[in-house]
This record gives sequence, structure tokens and C-alpha cells, in this order.
Amino acid sequence: MERSDSEPLRHSLQEALRNTISDCTDCGACVRECAFLRRYGTPKSIATAFDPAHSASLDRCFECSLCGLCSLLCPEELDLDGLFLEMRREAVERGFGEYPEHKPLKTYEQLGTSRRFSLYRLPRGCTTIFFPGCSLSGTRPDGVNRLFAELRKVDPHVGIVFDCCLKPSHILGREEYVNTLFREMNDWLVAQGVQEVLVACPNCQSMFEKQGSGVKVRTVWEALAASGMQPSPITGTVTVHDPCVVRNAAPVHEAVRQLLRRQGVTVEEMPHSGRTTICCGKGGAVDLLHPKLAGSWGDLRKKEANGRRIITYCAGCVQALGGKSPTNHLVDLLFAPEQTLAGKKKGAGAPRTYLNRLLLKRNYTRKEGFAVTRERTVMPDQDQPKKRSWKPLIILILLIIVVAGVQLSGATRYLQQEKLQALIASYGVLAPAIYILIFALAPVLFLPGLPITIVGGILFGPLWGVLYTITGATIGASLAFLVARYVARDWVAAKLTGPTWEKLDSEVARNGWKVVAFTRLIPAFPFNLLNYAFGLTKISFVQYVVVSFICMLPACIAFIVFSSSLLGLITGKVSPTLLMGIALIVGVSLIPVLYRRFKGKSADEAVPE
Repeated sequence: MERSDSEPLRHSLQEALRNTISDCTDCGACVRECAFLRRYGTPKSIATAFDPAHSASLDRCFECSLCGLCSLLCPEELDLDGLFLEMRREAVERGFGEYPEHKPLKTYEQLGTSRRFSLYRLPRGCTTIFFPGCSLSGTRPDGVNRLFAELRKVDPHVGIVFDCCLKPSHILGREEYVNTLFREMNDWLVAQGVQEVLVACPNCQSMFEKQGSGVKVRTVWEALAASGMQPSPITGTVTVHDPCVVRNAAPVHEAVRQLLRRQGVTVEEMPHSGRTTICCGKGGAVDLLHPKLAGSWGDLRKKEANGRRIITYCAGCVQALGGKSPTNHLVDLLFAPEQTLAGKKKGAGAPRTYLNRLLLKRNYTRKEGFAVTRERTVMPDQDQPKKRSWKPLIILILLIIVVAGVQLSGATRYLQQEKLQALIASYGVLAPAIYILIFALAPVLFLPGLPITIVGGILFGPLWGVLYTITGATIGASLAFLVARYVARDWVAAKLTGPTWEKLDSEVARNGWKVVAFTRLIPAFPFNLLNYAFGLTKISFVQYVVVSFICMLPACIAFIVFSSSLLGLITGKVSPTLLMGIALIVGVSLIPVLYRRFKGKSADEAVPE
């Protein structure tokens, strides 16, 4: 549940802020190694200036990669990446953590935890499972098969689980969502007698170590090194990129290098490796919000690699670094060494990755020798993928039926717009007066405005239709505002409760008329409710009326111009005015898209070189 600005900070964030403010000495050791901190200052200055009432403070934490290098370098041993993660969690709880740029990542995760993509297969007597993760399964399904085969040489009772570790939601601060889903998976495994999880993905390793209970976590690289596996020999020189999420996992670093040495490969280390490794550029999903900032980390890695082929054991790191320097996953080199060093071994990209995962699931569903099979079916109520809306298709079908019915019935002679407008004109000022009155009462009575707008375009044409409609809409919005402010304030306030409306009130307090302009140009709330809600805020009536009038005008013009030729469309005629109306509607619909792009571009341009 979202919390308002007036509520206190999470206890864990309060403690992190207090520790940082009191113990950080502004020594700059972390700042010198981090583009994010070079941009915003020392952790102490960021913590001191943190104010949850200002969205900028909450937005800022989503530019940190959460790589943990700052915590490693801190002479006071402060948990600095933990501080920025707590800020993200605070942002989510206050309703500021939703970014459209993160939607692909959340959708990717939701698919990974869905019944369609998940699969658990455990043989009888299974105490150990292989958890390959989403990315490796999608980009290198052959590698997953080879790894599983190697593990079963040592333990024939190893099971396999295709599911998502919830790392995307974890880094986005969606704590409650992560806890619910991960706990369900963990508890089911423990109930089946699983004692050890072998992971191939460093993010999965991190999640099982932090979130898991009752199971031991180890990487397949440690298991293969301990098994005495001898990869196909090859001669060559590579450098290793250790994923930042496991920077403190020295046994994993050594196991990877041990496998490479057994293969005959020479490893030349980069300046940042092992514990001091740097982010590939995908950490914290910063690449989705600020690709230029994230790209600066990949540029540094390219410089340090100095043309040598990078070998890493994270499929996400391969994707991030592959566009900057020759990069391969460890499984490529272990199982296809000659192709890898020749630059001919590549992982799959989207949308092929989704097909690969479905094929892997199908293949393992058909395999014999497993006693237990399940798919993930338990999902939390929140953040479910939205059901597909069939409304646009239904409207289109109904419009086609109406046009066909009019044409076949011969009713076109009754739908001549010139005659209708002439009839309306015969009533003089009475007709527009009644129309404006109806439109003025519609917002107060919660009546839909779009049908009335369409009627206005048909009856009065593009010019007078716009004038009468914007007048009625402005009067109606003003009446609802005044009712909420002076007539029924307590009743309206009781109806408009919850974090959404509390957030609107706080935004108006900070930004004033700009919020009215934003919500009129880019509708974020139901129009009728919005009119009442603004009446509860501190914005002045004059500002509200003027800004509403100006910012409602673009959509009003678009729909009136379109509807003024609607009867022609129904009777089978497509006029230039109709096409202009469609173009204007499309233009108005693109305002949110253009706004998000402009906002993202402005943020990127602010990134220092």
C-alpha cells in the first residue's frame, strides 16, 4: 500500500540515512570510482539532502547501479548501495517508483514466473536442483543442457527448475512483491526435501543468498571445479569480467579461473576485477532510464579490456558488454572453445530468447526420470499483467456494423448533416445554450463528456462546436471545483481518499498550476473526479480555470473536428475534415509519449561526460 508524504520514513531507511550522515567523512574514495556519485556528490551530501516530499530525491536513487563498489571502498564500511536500495523501496511505497521505461523489465520477470514459462522437475530422492535462470536459458539453451548433463554425472538425482529469481523487482524496490513470490518458491523447494540450489546466474546467487532460507546456495562453476571437470583444451588469452553483484564471492571468482586454467586458457586481469570489479552498465536497470550514464561504465570496461576477449559468467553482462568489446559467456568457452575464440559463438537475442525458453521447458517436460513436476501458479494480487482490453476492437466492430446497417437500410437520407444543422440553427441561441448547459452539468453529475462532445461536433460543426464545447467543459469543470471547495468539501474529501489523491494534493502544493496543465494535456486521472479533486487542493480558482481552458482545448479541437464529419463516415464518405480530425486525435494521443521522451532526453543530456 502506498504511503503519503506526511508519513515517516521506513525504519530501515531512517537507520541507513542516520549512519551515513554521522559516519561518512566526505573522503571521496567512492566518488572517484562512480559516475553516479560524481554527478550528485558524496553519500553524506545525498543523505543530508534527501527529502521524500520532493520527487527529485526519490528519482535520483534510480540512477545508482547498486553495484556495491562504493561500499567496498568506504573506509567506514558503510552499506552505501543498501542505502540507495532503501531509497528505492521508499519511493515505491510512496507511489513514485513507477517508470514506463521499466515496464519491459517487469514484463520479462512476470513471464519468467508465469505458468507458461516456469517448470520444476525433481527426480526421486532429489536434494539438489539446478537453477539456470532466465537469461542463460533464453540466450544459450544448449549451454543449459550441457551444464545439467555435467551435474548429473556427479549426482544423477539433480533436479532442474526454470523460474525467475525476482531480481528485477528486487532492484526496482518492489520489496513486498519479491518477498511474496520468492518465499512461495523457496518454501515449496524446502518442502520437497531440496537442500542445495546450484545457480548459473550471479543474480540468482545473490537472491537465494539474501532471500532464501533452509537451502545451501552454490554456483555451478564451483560444482564443476570441484568435480574435476576437464574442458576441451584450447590455447588463447582472455580477460574475465566478474559480475558486480558477486564482487565479494571469492570462491566463485577462483572456480571460474580454475576452469579456464584447466582448459589451457591464459587469463590477463583487468585493473578492476574480483572484489573491485565494476558494473557492466545494466546494474540497477539504470540503462533503461539513463542509457548514457549506464554506457559510461561499459566504456570503462572496454578501455580496460584493451581488445582482449572478455569472458563473464552473467548473460546480462554479455549483452551489455558485447556491443562494446568482444564478449562471451563462460559456457561458450567451456563447450565451444574454438568457435568462441574465433568470435563465431553468439547467444540468441529477443524474441528468439522467449522461444528458446519455451522449447527448453517442453523438452524437459517430456524427459523421463522425474518424480515431481510443477508449474508456478501462485501469483500475488498486485502487479499482475493487465488483461487485454477489447474495447477498441468492439468499438470498431460496432462502427462497421452501424455503417453497414445505415447503407443497407437506406437511412442515409435521414442522416444529412446539412439538414440537421439547419434545423438546429432555426432554434437560434436556444440550441447552443441548452447544449452548453448540458455539458456544464455533465462533470457535476459524473456524466461522460465524450458522447456530448461528438454530438456537439455533428450539430454545430468544427468552429462553433469547439467554441460551445470548450465553454461548457470549462463551466462544468469550474462548477465541480466550486462544489468541492465550498459546498460539499467534507463529502468529497471522504470520497477521494487514498495515496493517489494524496499524491495529487502534494504535487499541486509543490508545482501549482503546472499539475493542472499536465493532467489536462496528459490525462492521468478520470476527468470528472479530477475536477472535484482540484477543489480540495490549494490552487487558486482563477489559475485553475485559465489553465483548464487552455490545456483542454487541444483535445476538444481534435474530437470536434473529427466528429463534425462523423455522419459523412457513417454514410460512406471520407472527407478531408475527417482525416484532419483523425490526425489531430493521434497528435493529442502522442503527447504523453513525446513528454516521456523529452523528459528522458533532458535527463540524459544532463549526464556529465
